[in-house]
Amino acid sequence: MPGRPSITPILRQALRRTALTPRSSLSSPAFLASSSSSSSRRALHNVPPRRDKPGHYARTDSHIEVEHPDERDLPSSQPVHGTGGQFVKPTLPSFSLDGRVGVVTGGARGLGLVMAQGMVFSGADVALVDMNEEEAQKQTKLLMDAFTRENPNAERIPNVTAHYADVADPDSVEACIADVVQQHGKIDHLVTSAGFTENFEAVKYPIDRMRKLWAVNVDGTYLFATSVARHLMARNAPGSMVMIGSMSGAIVNVPQPQAPYNAAKAGIRHLAASLAVEWASAGIRVNCISPGYMLTALTEKILDENPDLKQKWTSLIPQGKMGQPQDLMGPVTFLLSDASGYVTGADIRVDGGYTVT
Repeated sequence: MPGRPSITPILRQALRRTALTPRSSLSSPAFLASSSSSSSRRALHNVPPRRDKPGHYARTDSHIEVEHPDERDLPSSQPVHGTGGQFVKPTLPSFSLDGRVGVVTGGARGLGLVMAQGMVFSGADVALVDMNEEEAQKQTKLLMDAFTRENPNAERIPNVTAHYADVADPDSVEACIADVVQQHGKIDHLVTSAGFTENFEAVKYPIDRMRKLWAVNVDGTYLFATSVARHLMARNAPGSMVMIGSMSGAIVNVPQPQAPYNAAKAGIRHLAASLAVEWASAGIRVNCISPGYMLTALTEKILDENPDLKQKWTSLIPQGKMGQPQDLMGPVTFLLSDASGYVTGADIRVDGGYTVT
């Protein structure tokens, strides 16, 4: 009859399944047991997964465990040589950060230091914020020396200062911002690069370390962003911020287990988008950069101790290589400068194509 559903396709599928099942299996105790109840079906699968099953290389490996080093054990970084600066090659004026003041958390090492260098070489005065103020002090001199060496004809040498802050402590953050404003007179830009990752199975992750990871990565980003926003709003001045997320906020890394870090970076990415909407009317732009695997001094130390990781990581990157910290200089300068004046709430992934495969 018209409009009445036909059972022919259903019968055809049932017959096809029966035909594909060996007769011996149909009468076997295992088959009969699996057909009798749902609890029996569940019991049949209550075994640990085989490590050689398909999909093994897309899963995390519980044998990989990396704890973030103590502050005193972190390797030192160096400014990048041969990057030129604002007077070496002509570029669009809108990319300039001349006359601006930027704050970089986690600025004494790694990605934070290199992004700070990109800002300095684009003309900005920069406040390096770090828990290790001694290391930050050392880097201020190295950055200004690098600028002078590569820009010998510069009419003005950017001012780089060092500041202490525990990014997870609201009082410490407020004191740091007050110190930066006292020394520089204002703040126009913020880059929240303070953060760290660790690798533990979720069921074995030490709760105190997980809370510290969340406090540094998420709370620290939020506290600095809101403090700088209050400063900008009090001045009735526009500004731009870049929050450093990670490709881990969009995908699940393998083979190393790092569920809390992945969740934290996903939170940072959405925090940037949320604040971009909330502060748009105040003229404050907020964007996110999500790096992939970057060869920082700390990453190289980890790879030296886990040599198989680098091959596993690069095999999943379409460009076939890990990124260099200086790969972030251009994106951070673009997002802070007027060149990205109509860009807010965006997430730029600098990952060699990892997250699009």
